[in-house]
Amino acid sequence: MPSKKAIVRRPGPRLAEGLVTHIERSPVDPALALRQWERYTAVLAEHGWETTEAAPADDCPDGVFVEDTMVVFRDVALISRPGAPTRRPETAGAEEAAVALGCSVRRIQEPGTLEGGDVLKVGDTIYVGQGGRTNAEGLRQLRAAFEPLGAQVVGVPVEKVLHLKSAVTALPDGTIIGYPPLVDDPAIFTHFRPMPEEGGSHVVLLRGNVLLMAASAPRSAELLSGLGYRPVLVDISEFEKLEGCVTCLSVRLRELSARS
Repeated sequence: MPSKKAIVRRPGPRLAEGLVTHIERSPVDPALALRQWERYTAVLAEHGWETTEAAPADDCPDGVFVEDTMVVFRDVALISRPGAPTRRPETAGAEEAAVALGCSVRRIQEPGTLEGGDVLKVGDTIYVGQGGRTNAEGLRQLRAAFEPLGAQVVGVPVEKVLHLKSAVTALPDGTIIGYPPLVDDPAIFTHFRPMPEEGGSHVVLLRGNVLLMAASAPRSAELLSGLGYRPVLVDISEFEKLEGCVTCLSVRLRELSARS
């Protein structure tokens, strides 16, 4: 990784009001959520990541899920236009953070909608989920922004979960992992490995073979350990109640040039 920088945003006072779409609402403990977020950011730092806090978005209950505000490829940040209108004010502070880190910026324009949680990058292939928060025009604009930079963009149906990365993420070797009951069409992916728990679908590469995972997926962590990976587990229970996962809580910038 040429760079290991991450944008995060502290959970706001209205976190418990966050949107839920595919699960039943359950009570969220804001104080516990803050402690879990602090541990999450500490784990990033422990593995060499430099974190930058985006400006607070205290009027936006879902503001902590900062990944949805942008998609970064190379050193270009494509600022999203969330499909949930109440989330659109979240992007301004995140954009400021991306610019401060040296990203050049483009923006999804109306009538396009796109949320970063719908975008999975595997090398130069970018999978984009459609069916919920991201529409066809958002996909078209992402393709126009990133294909000239060498990306191959693939549309993927998403109906069973909130975002594409609610269903699948990728291991460092490019294998897509997911919990089969929540994956619309595993055959889209050349290499797909089923995971035994929903939380096991979500990994963040910290370094080398070290993967950040949710503590709610111990069997998946054991499976990945058997494949030679080193899972680092964090408790994100309060964010999982809002359809969040380990990818949602940061924007990882891995390809910034030295000048950034």
